[in-house]
Amino acid sequence: MGKTAEVQVSDSTVSPFRVNIPQSELDDLHARLDRTLWVDQIPGSGEVYGTSVERVQRLVAHWRHRFDWRAFEARLNAFPQFITKIDGQNIHFLHVRSGRPDATGLILTHGWPGSIAEYLDIIEPLVADGYDVVVPSTPGFGFSGPTTERGWDQYRVARAWVELMSRLGYERYGAVGNDGGSIISPEVGRLDPAHVVGVHVTQLFSFPTGDPEELADMTPEEEAAIQHLNWFWQNMGAFNQLQSQSPQTLAHALADSPAGLLGWNSQLFGDDLDDDFIVGNVAVYWFTRTMASSVRFYYEMAKSLQRPEEPTTVPIALAAGGRDFQSIRRFAQRDHSNIASWVVYPDHGHYAAHESPAVLSADIHDFYSKIATPIAR
Repeated sequence: MGKTAEVQVSDSTVSPFRVNIPQSELDDLHARLDRTLWVDQIPGSGEVYGTSVERVQRLVAHWRHRFDWRAFEARLNAFPQFITKIDGQNIHFLHVRSGRPDATGLILTHGWPGSIAEYLDIIEPLVADGYDVVVPSTPGFGFSGPTTERGWDQYRVARAWVELMSRLGYERYGAVGNDGGSIISPEVGRLDPAHVVGVHVTQLFSFPTGDPEELADMTPEEEAAIQHLNWFWQNMGAFNQLQSQSPQTLAHALADSPAGLLGWNSQLFGDDLDDDFIVGNVAVYWFTRTMASSVRFYYEMAKSLQRPEEPTTVPIALAAGGRDFQSIRRFAQRDHSNIASWVVYPDHGHYAAHESPAVLSADIHDFYSKIATPIAR
């Protein structure tokens, strides 16, 4: 039980890490933002054609004149950070320990266009509840840096997470995820059921197979969820299509223009999110030059030849947002045989760890306290 210190294990070094972006890069960013060439837009069209000029102009102005990178950087550096190499890839992670020798570890995984920044508000509540918290930058994202080999799909990331938690000495741990992390985390449980006590996610991406019988007796709630899913893919699914097919084509523009990166990445950050959160996440991509590798993740998932034939078996919990992707239990039960908790929070959006950290951390604690050794609040 518990964990070992962060030392060299199997010839793999775990080294301390701090974020320190040179001032010259901030100066270059500001110069590029000042020289933004604005695209035209049909008057009054709003968001009909995609992210509007007005919205990007507002966010660019915030990035240029109000967002404080140094304060954001200091907030990251307030947490212990490390870097190690797994499967040839640099892996950056935050590792915040509770001080309990028997602590259950939790590995929290983000997706695109998020980053480790989406979990900053939830670390301290979880640590206060007695958990050790590990928040890695997904390979190809943020401070893990660009991927340099093909094949970094969700399964390869999951294998890396199993190795990371083993390297840190955890014999009991949980896998927590949002967005792409909700795809990766169940695979961690599938790979390492002897050590993963449970998986907690905010989406379960299980879809109809095409068999008409699956849709024969759907409830009104399930039909509404299907309609919402269809609307999303018909109106907001361009990112998935392009990033799954031609990520490098897109990346040339994203790597050369911070305004362009902001316009593309912010399409899935809702207007109800604060500008600091949106810009902070986008800035991580900009300063780490992970624009191309992050969108390649969709290509790798789409082209992956690995497809599990059996459902996952470790206990899994869903804490869904009512304003987010609508998971459908009948399909999820096909892919996950041990759904232990299914809760929908009507007011939660996609980034619940940032929007509602107290509620989400309580849900995570309640789940793990029931399936692992209880930890008193």
